[in-house]
Amino acid sequence: MPARMPAPDRLPQFHVAGFTGHRQLRDPATAGRHLESALAALQSLAPGEWIALSSAAAGSDLLFARAALARGMAWQALLPLPESEFRRDFTEDEWRAAEALLASAESVTELAGGASREEAYLDCGIETVNACDVLVALWDGEPARGRGGTAEMVAYARELAKPLIVIDPESGEARRENFGNFRPADPELEFLNGLPDGAAPGVEADDARAPVQRLYRKADAAANRSAPQFRLLTVATVLLHVAATIAATAGLAFDWHDPLLPWAKLLLVLGALAAALAIRHYRAQRNWVRCRLAAEICRAALATWGMPRRAALFEDLDLPGARQLLRSLHMLHRRGAPERRANLDTFRQAYRRERLEDQLRYYRARVGRAAPLLAWLRAGFAGSTVLAVLCIAAYALHGALGLPPAPAGVESVAFQFLPIVLPVIAAAFVALVSINDLHRRVARYREMCGLLEAAHRQAGVTHSWRSLEHLVRHTERALLREVLEWHTLMSHLDRH
Repeated sequence: MPARMPAPDRLPQFHVAGFTGHRQLRDPATAGRHLESALAALQSLAPGEWIALSSAAAGSDLLFARAALARGMAWQALLPLPESEFRRDFTEDEWRAAEALLASAESVTELAGGASREEAYLDCGIETVNACDVLVALWDGEPARGRGGTAEMVAYARELAKPLIVIDPESGEARRENFGNFRPADPELEFLNGLPDGAAPGVEADDARAPVQRLYRKADAAANRSAPQFRLLTVATVLLHVAATIAATAGLAFDWHDPLLPWAKLLLVLGALAAALAIRHYRAQRNWVRCRLAAEICRAALATWGMPRRAALFEDLDLPGARQLLRSLHMLHRRGAPERRANLDTFRQAYRRERLEDQLRYYRARVGRAAPLLAWLRAGFAGSTVLAVLCIAAYALHGALGLPPAPAGVESVAFQFLPIVLPVIAAAFVALVSINDLHRRVARYREMCGLLEAAHRQAGVTHSWRSLEHLVRHTERALLREVLEWHTLMSHLDRH
């Protein structure tokens, strides 16, 4: 089946119609017409492309596949067993028909078999329900005749509150359930597609990569424009509280009665409160995190485009807010895999230059900024702590030894002001290290530099697609793990 080409200015949304149904049907032709009508109704229900997903068992599975193909839908087949085992459940004539239909499938996936054939079919049905947006069930209402039967899959879909169309195979009556949970358009994908195209135009592909490239440029530009300085706001909150403490302590230690001093303390505390409220309510934080996450995921997809076998980067990612984005990238990646085969040396050099070296520059620059800041804050903590200890010890010894009174200025500064202020400053240095997450960031950036340097060396001496693909998958998964860890931390920064 030829790949469907999406509009290059938008990442397309894909809806999945899963299927479960009986193997034995009294009137297959009538049941097939009912299925085609149900699929036509779904196609008119929501924008975007509908994809059919089902097993390829004899009976209604194949009717569903034919109905989907007749409606111009792509069909993705799930086999509960390896093909050599699966075909044992068919007669010779049935298998020839199934084999011919499987040749028209956009993809055929063999699931890892369970402990028994029944468990394998059950797992296949569960996988179908989990992966679909709407489950179409050709069901007579009778109990299941075996594990993984239609009734069991309908019950499972109902437990998940999955949108469900139940079709009576005799009358054709179709009943919809849980359609209040169906979302015709994904808000996250709509947000990303609606980003202004303010990025500098690049070389645009004329294949399935085009919408991915365009979304990457838009999301990256939006993230760079609107990155909010939430750590700076948090730092400002701490520093303003420290300044208010210093002002209050100075008033007591030096016996200041300036009428402006209380107002200065009030303004400092109000400023700290304003910064804290900004952290809680400044909405740019969420949009920045969304755009940066989308840009990095698109970057990973583009970096692996052109390999002979599609890199399975997104199947294991489960981000509730990005499921449709991941599905769209997964589909375009799948469809783009056979479009062009990169030369091994060309792909290898491009991957080293455009991906590995780019990421190395990024993490080295991060280390160069974070490591000195961590060292400076540690020194500040140590210095203020030692000075506080000396001042407090001097004050204690002065009283214990009965020494003559110190000069008024020395006593006010060393015995009253600094013993209170210096511990607060030391605590502020510790807070700044924690706020900036510097210990973890420096360690993690150095780990990523080491990983990327090793990958860069390995890529330079790799001379087979198999070993290069393994290296690329390992590297991209490590980069995505770092992005997901960052996403988790930054998504909840405004909760602190």
